[in-house]
Parts: sequence; structure tokens; C-alpha cells
Amino acid sequence: MFNILLYEPEIPPNTGNIARLCLATNCKLFLKRPLGFSIKDKDLKRAGLDYWHNVNITIIDSLDEIYALLPDSCFYFFSTKAKKSYFEVSYKINDVLVFGPETRGLPQNLIIDNPNTLTIPMFNKQVRSLNLATSVGIVLYEAIRQTQFS
Repeated sequence: MFNILLYEPEIPPNTGNIARLCLATNCKLFLKRPLGFSIKDKDLKRAGLDYWHNVNITIIDSLDEIYALLPDSCFYFFSTKAKKSYFEVSYKINDVLVFGPETRGLPQNLIIDNPNTLTIPMFNKQVRSLNLATSVGIVLYEAIRQTQFS
């Protein structure tokens, strides 16, 4: 269906929740090192419940690896710094949805002047960002809505 890439994730329960979401939606999960936790972390497994062993997951060391694995896929990068909303694109099966680490987001070089950098609008400017697992769920289900339910 879709591919989810967590770029240097830091918080085990977020990754576990996203892993469960990927399993439920038949998506592939990619984790780019360095990870802020052990893949055997009990919090990670607790958040993924007993599904962890069924998740289609690949751990990579660089973006070049996933670009090589998915050369025909469109990559969308999500950042609070983007101007364009995630509503404004047409997703296709096999797209890659890329989310940055919880405390700092994606590196500037990935988001500056990239037309595929998108944001999830927030209406209260006191909030810096949404939870990573929540963000992945919001965007993924919009992509599914566009491709499966229309």
C-alpha cells in the first residue's frame, strides 16, 4: 500500500504505535538509523503489542538505501516548517511518507525548497507540533482515503 519512513525516531512507544498502524493498513515501515532506542526495547514492543513480529519493517542507514529500494515512488516529507498542506497533494499507492524525529524534525536540507514538503495545519500557534504517531495516522488515512475510498 504505502511506505512509512521514520527518520531517526527517538521515542519507542511512538514507533510501536506506528508499527501497529502499518500492520493494520498493510504498509511497510522503514526506520532510518540512528534510532533513539533498542529495537528490543520493552516500551516499543508494548506499544506494538503482540503484533511486532508481523510488521513489514526494514531498518536502513541512509536515505540512499530507500531511494534505491523504491526508485519509482514519490517521497513526501512532513514538517511544521512547510507551507503546503498535506491536503494539497494526490497520493498514490507506494508513495513514501517521511517523518522526522520527535524532538527536532527532519533536517533542513530535506525540507528547504522541496516541493514535496508538507505540513499538517494546526490552528493554535501555542502548539509546536503534533505527536509523531498521531501525525502518521492523520496523513496515512488521508492517503488511504484518496486511493481506496474514492
